[in-house]
Amino acid sequence: MGLKQKLDSLKKKYQGTKMEPAFNAFHTFLYTPNDTTQSGAHIRVADDLKRTMNMVVLALIPCLIFGAFNTGYQHYLAMGEISRASSGFFSPEFWTWQNFSAGALAILPILIVSYVVGLGVEFIFATIKGHEVEEGYLVTGMLVPLIVPVDIPLWMLTVAIIFGVVLGKEVFGGTGMNILNPALTIRAFLFFAYPTWMSGDKVWVLDAVKKAGTPDAISGETILGSMAQGNTMSYHVSDMFYGFIPGSIGETSTLLIILAGLFLIFTKIGSWRIMISTFVGAAVMGLIFNYVADSGIISESSKFYGLMSMPYWQHLLIGGLAFGAVYMATDPVTASQTNKGKWIYGFLIGFIAIMIRIFNPAYPEGVMLSILLMNVFAPTIDHYVINGNIKKRLKRIKVKAA
Repeated sequence: MGLKQKLDSLKKKYQGTKMEPAFNAFHTFLYTPNDTTQSGAHIRVADDLKRTMNMVVLALIPCLIFGAFNTGYQHYLAMGEISRASSGFFSPEFWTWQNFSAGALAILPILIVSYVVGLGVEFIFATIKGHEVEEGYLVTGMLVPLIVPVDIPLWMLTVAIIFGVVLGKEVFGGTGMNILNPALTIRAFLFFAYPTWMSGDKVWVLDAVKKAGTPDAISGETILGSMAQGNTMSYHVSDMFYGFIPGSIGETSTLLIILAGLFLIFTKIGSWRIMISTFVGAAVMGLIFNYVADSGIISESSKFYGLMSMPYWQHLLIGGLAFGAVYMATDPVTASQTNKGKWIYGFLIGFIAIMIRIFNPAYPEGVMLSILLMNVFAPTIDHYVINGNIKKRLKRIKVKAA
């Protein structure tokens, strides 16, 4: 008897019990549901929620693998055991088994905790409430390890995931009903509940010495953190583009994120309107600050001058802007649904992100907060876009009637 036949026979055993949703989750994860539409108007397509989530996870895997290499690379670089990569994206100093093994061993526990705790909460709610376990957390479980510092304590991550899944998703009814991006809700909880573990210059580089019992941590400031403190740029533009810089595990390589964005656009999962408009909004805000810095309106001694004077296009390469634009802002549940609304939504995300990045030196990022803010206003944007279209059509009717 094949695996599918065995699962089909077991399905009758759990049918009508509290464990039916949990069993159905395992069944539909491997195979398509047995229940299909039999009548009525419907469209037959090859994709469903499970396949859509799997494609997004597939687009995240290159960032995860690169993050493992970069985590080990930044650690050994900070320890002075290797030299800085100097041969572009295919630098032999970067793509080594030593770097990958160190990074993978640090990232794997975070990945396991993310999926075990998150899916555990989903299964508990599905069993209690009697609804299906949806595949939405497949993406959230992969996103969470990529947007946190590598040294984040696992117990903090556990608390944040429980909070994010329960209050950010399940209380609204589960996948498709949440108003905030679940992964960003988890990161926001970590930021506000444990700020010292989500900012500063001591959390972005894997610190094996600290884990061995030494209180001192390796210093590994991000570019934004360094410039927010008035320091000069210490990384080459190619390092920023390829991703050879400290930061959250999966957000450093702009090159891989752009390639993943093209893949999501090609598969019609990610919205190219939101991605492009986010970068445009960030560039416009960056240009405005460049003008302010160049015109002398603000003094060079100001704590805001460093990030203001940074060329606007460099803002697009560092921090979580590219990662947020491709993977977070395009979330089809929490983003605007209308085409014009997507342009407005994405533009404001990029625009506000750079504004927060400049004026919040304690946490010079802003992408997380700007996306969450626009998640709240996405329905309002769509409301006014739809009402505007209705008014235009009514005007056309009146003109024709006249």
